[in-house]
Amino acid sequence: MAITQLDTSTFLEKTVELPVFDVRSPAEFSHAHIPGAFSLPLFSDEERKVVGIAYKQVSKKEAIKIGLDYFGPKMSAIVKQVESILKEHNKATVLVHCWRGGMRSGAVAWLLDLYGFNVFTLRGGYKSFRTWVLQQLNVPFPFKVLGGFTGSGKTEILHALKIAGQTVIDLEDLAGHKGSAFGNLGMGDQSSVEFFENKLALDLRKADIERVGNNKKWIWIEAESQRIGQVFMPNSFFEQMHKASTIFLDIPFEERLRFIIEQYGKFEKDKLISSIYRIRKRLGGLETKNAITLLLEDQVPESFRILLSYYDRWYNKSTFQNRETEVRLILLTTDHTTNAKIILEIANGSN
Repeated sequence: MAITQLDTSTFLEKTVELPVFDVRSPAEFSHAHIPGAFSLPLFSDEERKVVGIAYKQVSKKEAIKIGLDYFGPKMSAIVKQVESILKEHNKATVLVHCWRGGMRSGAVAWLLDLYGFNVFTLRGGYKSFRTWVLQQLNVPFPFKVLGGFTGSGKTEILHALKIAGQTVIDLEDLAGHKGSAFGNLGMGDQSSVEFFENKLALDLRKADIERVGNNKKWIWIEAESQRIGQVFMPNSFFEQMHKASTIFLDIPFEERLRFIIEQYGKFEKDKLISSIYRIRKRLGGLETKNAITLLLEDQVPESFRILLSYYDRWYNKSTFQNRETEVRLILLTTDHTTNAKIILEIANGSN
């Protein structure tokens, strides 16, 4: 067998079929990694720290000797872990990387090659992948943006468009947050901004390949603020999204209120109240008090009426309004299947 170094593009092409093993420390992996990669740390966080100090304060050779002391007892476990995962994937080839494509990935690649696996490593390591990510987020894409007031069912329409064969990127799904002060309800903990960027860059690559392959005009995304929960979209990507042509959904207030109650009325009152407190400064003291009081009195529709009115006012102040590239589409309901069909007819007719 042989160990082959790959550039980032070729490495990513192979990730579609082959498992990726990230040999950086657990903390490095936890912060951000190549989506879909398996954590296979050569060193623990503390071991990495010790080796790093020896490298800087003593010598490279001393760091290598310390690293070998850590590495030796782990060899069998590393091989067994990789072997188990490869059996699940019915593969005999692995992709391996560390931070810079240096000693850590080199050591693990040597071991796996010695055992008999076919091994590819990433030239430049995770650092080169991050360079690719930032470049990818600056590439121009043919976006079609779906805008509209809160409660318009934009995310559900995106899913319907995807079912209809359109190319779609769900930014809220990537961010693990639905965007508003209530956006964390029913969601898990958000990942780091860096990991969001990694997922977004790979989704953009996949979406553009799919779009070209299926001869589609656009990549559909939802209009978002630059901040989605605790995640910030990169400036270059947000500016590109901001300039793209937009279809604004104008749906009656009462219909959107019904939709919002269905979506959020099921959550515990303490969680809803906590979300209301997040916007109390902008909502105002009186409206905050009224919304919470109505909620506690089980007058959910009236509480949500206050909140939806607030979000309508806030959206009207946003930068996604009054743009020359915007088409305003009046719809009667939040039925996402019907609305997706109408949106496609409008989009295809205007371009």
